[in-house]
Amino acid sequence: MNKPIKGFSKLSKAAKLEWLTQNNFEHPDKTLELFQSYWHNDSSVQQKHDDFIENTMTNYYMPFGVAPNFQINGKLYTLPMAIEESSVVAAASKSASFWLQRGGFKTEVISTEKIGHVHFMYEGNAQPYFNEFENLENQLRESTKSLTANMEARGGGITSIKLVDKTAQLDHYYQLEVCFETCDSMGANFINSNLEEMAKRLESFTSAHSGLDESKLEVVMRILSNYTPNCIVRASVSCPIEDLESEGTSGEDFARKFKRAIAIANAEPYRATTHNKGIMNGVDALIIATGNDFRAVEAACHTYASKSGQYSSLTHCKLEDGVFTYWIEIPLALGVVGGLTKLHPLVVKALEMLGKPNAEELMGIVAVSGLAQNFAALRALVTTGIQKGHMKMHLLNILNQLEATQEEKAVITEYFKDKVPHHREVVNYFCTLRGQPIPKLGS
Repeated sequence: MNKPIKGFSKLSKAAKLEWLTQNNFEHPDKTLELFQSYWHNDSSVQQKHDDFIENTMTNYYMPFGVAPNFQINGKLYTLPMAIEESSVVAAASKSASFWLQRGGFKTEVISTEKIGHVHFMYEGNAQPYFNEFENLENQLRESTKSLTANMEARGGGITSIKLVDKTAQLDHYYQLEVCFETCDSMGANFINSNLEEMAKRLESFTSAHSGLDESKLEVVMRILSNYTPNCIVRASVSCPIEDLESEGTSGEDFARKFKRAIAIANAEPYRATTHNKGIMNGVDALIIATGNDFRAVEAACHTYASKSGQYSSLTHCKLEDGVFTYWIEIPLALGVVGGLTKLHPLVVKALEMLGKPNAEELMGIVAVSGLAQNFAALRALVTTGIQKGHMKMHLLNILNQLEATQEEKAVITEYFKDKVPHHREVVNYFCTLRGQPIPKLGS
C-alpha cells in the first residue's frame, strides 16, 4: 500500500525502485523487471535520461515515426513525429503527398519576439516610476549587461522595456514588460535570469528614490510568458480549385465544403476545440521529436485562438478568382540549441533529419505539420468521413490487445481491407477465426 516517505529524492535509484515497487504494486518483482527492461543498454545514455528529470525510474517509450514528401519553400523534408495516436503520421504523409503535386507548402516567419514580465505591486503614488522611466530603463539595461552580451553578439538581446499600469485590472498592480530576441534558443532561462536581475534593480531604484517608498513595493513574480503573440509564423498552400478533386468529390464542391468546415469552427467553440486539437496533433508530434516544450506551445496556441474574445479556428481558408488558399498563423517559441537538443540522442537525429534547421526554419516546419494535419482531417470529414481511415489505423491496436498472432493479423487485416473495423466486429471475427464463442453484448 502506498504510504508517505521522507527524503525520497536523496535515495539511490535502486532504493527508490525498491520502495516504489514494494509499496505500490501487486507484483513488485514483475514490475521491477518491467521497469528495468525499458532501460537503455548503454549505461551512459541511460544516465543522460535519468538526469533529465528528478526521480527517474525508467524510460517511457513513444513511437518515433516519419512523414516523408513534405515540400516546404521548394525544399523536400522528411518530418520526425513522436506521437502515440494511430492515424496522425499517416494523415500527415497523405497531406504531404497531396500538396507535393500542387506546389508544396510556403512559410513565412512574421515575428520572433518573446515576452517576460516583472509583476509588482506598489501601494502608493507610482507616478515617479513613469516620470523617470528613461532613467529606470537605463538602469535595468545596465543591470543585465553581463547576461545579454553573448546573446547580443548573436543578434539577439532585449528589444524593449515598458512600464505598464494594470491597476484597472487589479488594485496596485504594475508590470515591467520586457521583449527579447533569443535567436536559435527558446530562451526561457535567459529571459528569466534577466527578469530576476531587473527585479533587483527595480527594488534598488525604489529604495534610492526620494519620491518612492520601498515599503510599499512588492515584487510578486519575474517570469517569461508562454503566450508569444509577437513570435508568429505563417504556413500556407494554394492551388486552382479544380485541382482539389478528392475522394469522388469535385474540386468546387470540396472547396465549398472545406471553407464551410472552417467557418463552423470559427462560429462554434465546441467544434473549434476539436478542430484545433487536430492541428496540435501535427504540431506536438514534431515539437516532442525535436526536444521542444509542447506544453508551452499548446498554451500559446490556444490563447492565440481566443484573441478575438471567442475561441476559434487557427486555420483559415479563402476562395478567390478560382484559387483555393488555406493557411495557418500560430505563435511558436522554439529552440534548436539548449535544453535537450544536444542531450537526447533521438532529438539530435530528428534535427539532423530536418537538415539542422535554425529556429525560424523549424518554426515554419512545425506550422506546416499542423496545417497538413488539419487538411487531412477536414478532407476526410467533408468527403468520406473520418472513421474509415482512423479505424483502419486503429485495427492493429485492437489486434495487439487481443494478442493475435502475425498470421491472424494478416488474415483479419485482409478481411477488413474494404470494411470499417469497429471494435466489436473485429473481436467477433477474431473469435470466429480461433473457433471460440463470440462474447455476448455487455461481456
